[in-house]
Amino acid sequence: MAKKAAAAPAKSATEKAAGKAPAKTKAKAVKAAATAVNASSRKTDREFDVVLYGASSFVGKFVAQHLLQRAQATGLRWAIAGRSAAKLEAIKQELGAPDLPVLLAEAHDPAALNALAARTNAIASTVGPYALYGSELVGACAQQGTDYCDLTAEIPWVRRMMDTHGATAARTGARIVHGCGFDSIPSDLGTWFLQQNAQEQFGAPCGFVKMRLKKASGGFSGGTIASLTDMVTTGVADAEARQLLLNPYALMDFGSAGSQKDKWLAAYDRDAGEWRAPFIMAPINSRVVQRTHFLLGQPWGVDFVYDEAMLTGRGVFGAAVAGGVTAALGSLVGMMALKPTRKLLQKVLPAPGEGPSLAAIEKGFFEMNAYGRTTKGQQIKVVIKGDRDPGYGATSRMLAEAAMSLALDRDEKSVGGGFWTPATAMGQKLVDRLEKHAGMSFRVE
Repeated sequence: MAKKAAAAPAKSATEKAAGKAPAKTKAKAVKAAATAVNASSRKTDREFDVVLYGASSFVGKFVAQHLLQRAQATGLRWAIAGRSAAKLEAIKQELGAPDLPVLLAEAHDPAALNALAARTNAIASTVGPYALYGSELVGACAQQGTDYCDLTAEIPWVRRMMDTHGATAARTGARIVHGCGFDSIPSDLGTWFLQQNAQEQFGAPCGFVKMRLKKASGGFSGGTIASLTDMVTTGVADAEARQLLLNPYALMDFGSAGSQKDKWLAAYDRDAGEWRAPFIMAPINSRVVQRTHFLLGQPWGVDFVYDEAMLTGRGVFGAAVAGGVTAALGSLVGMMALKPTRKLLQKVLPAPGEGPSLAAIEKGFFEMNAYGRTTKGQQIKVVIKGDRDPGYGATSRMLAEAAMSLALDRDEKSVGGGFWTPATAMGQKLVDRLEKHAGMSFRVE
């Protein structure tokens, strides 16, 4: 983590292009600068369409399975990569794909990572915590003009990558898209999808959107726990990182502010007709949604507010569950922040490389409900569903389809190099892919 300095951290090329204009004008300038690299300049003679980096990780295996199925149907040129030849060879055998290319590159070897990035149009990475193992790969992709996507929810690290590599990515045409799993595709694409439909129905966007996790079945992996723990401990130790974690506008340009606030208390939700509790990933997803709004030029209003939480049911039971979830979440974050209790958690929670059973993953599901309201009081509801466990089954397919979209869906309307969100980089193209190939649905009710 970069140390706090007297001056603001260096801005990316797209942010510098915005100058000191008002927020809305500034956002439009950011978008225009980031699209400066023409999509037609994209290299088409690279050896691979997609390389999966971290294929031997718990979630990486599921991403590899999906890519294999899609390659058999589409002719996708892909490879797996990582640092352990033995583990990658084992994945090949497990997949039943003896001819699958294997590429070796250690996470802290810039030369090897640059050589890897130069061979492919897009890289999907599952190697976390990303703040510990992902920085050099992002830098290599930015330098080589290679598109990149991952599963990170580590906001301070994402901010650092934007500031460090934004100018290079804008120059080379590399599109860097963090958060291409359950965090934050349903929230980000779901909000974007709602706004498109609100514009069609009402001729105006929604200035306020509530995203509610209605129900889900699944579990956390050791890698997810490790990433969350690393982010919490970084926030405790580093004042600048802590400020970013607490700022809903952390992924917009510096100085941006508004009426968005994180909500940490249980309350009754009138739109849903249920009680709500804080959702552990809401502070991550809200930052991504607000960055999407910023990159689009703030078309949803300069005071646009995004509110995410989880529903816990109706009546006295729902209220009790909401209160229990709120207390448990506070306790979990507190235990992660303190060294003695953090060690205790590490003994009882899954370790990196561990996760739920295959049966639990395949039986899993999720449903998220988005409620939008225009300034005139017009309302719209969108339901986002996935037919597998959100942390693995659904997430692996989201990442795989995002990587394929970056590699294969580029045309003259595509954005140029820079740091984007799933919605701003891929939009409807990714919605279509997820509905056709990833067991997801986006529906207006």
